[in-house]
Amino acid sequence: MSLQLQNIQKEYLTRSGPLKVLDGVSLTLNRGDALAIMGPSGSGKSTLLHIMGTLDFPTAGTLQLDGIAPFGLNERDLAAFRNRRIGFVFQDHHLLPQCSVLENVLIPTLVNREANKMELAKSAKELLDRVGLAHRIDHRPAELSGGERQRVAVARALIQKPLLVLADEPTGNLDRASAVIVGKLLIELNQQEQSILVTVTHSPDLAALFGKRHEMDDGRLT
Repeated sequence: MSLQLQNIQKEYLTRSGPLKVLDGVSLTLNRGDALAIMGPSGSGKSTLLHIMGTLDFPTAGTLQLDGIAPFGLNERDLAAFRNRRIGFVFQDHHLLPQCSVLENVLIPTLVNREANKMELAKSAKELLDRVGLAHRIDHRPAELSGGERQRVAVARALIQKPLLVLADEPTGNLDRASAVIVGKLLIELNQQEQSILVTVTHSPDLAALFGKRHEMDDGRLT
């Protein structure tokens, strides 16, 4: 099971002509791989991550995840594919303030009407225990620290047991101590679940935890 990108290109039309953001990115990652992508702002890091997550479409090139080419799916099937195969962790945790920690972790499962709700709740509680928040399951996001909220976001990203986990500046809003905890947690869970982990970051400390490191430079992956 792998993630394969072949000659991915992305252009945006502007008044002065096409703006090339990604210029022929090719990459193969397998289960258990953890890749950190660094580079200056505007180099194409987040655009590449969004294409990996099927949140954006490439102008040219191919992407396959577990042998499936998601950009050939219709809108409904693509949404289902994204929900089951890909987990997201963003710089801002995007937790729903009116929901408890447990409810926030379970949000990605709500579209699966055939799922066993009791089994899902059990899995969510186990995940929260693994991220050190078993004692916080009934709390609201406002009652948590920044690091705790991001750990809830990590648990939410893993609830569907995705093959691919994408993290966009996951420690960008955290203090140093919390950033270390979240970074090590991502790596630990990646190894336990044998998923594929890709993180975009400006932090050399976070990147140093990853087994693979690449840099984006003017739309190219080096």
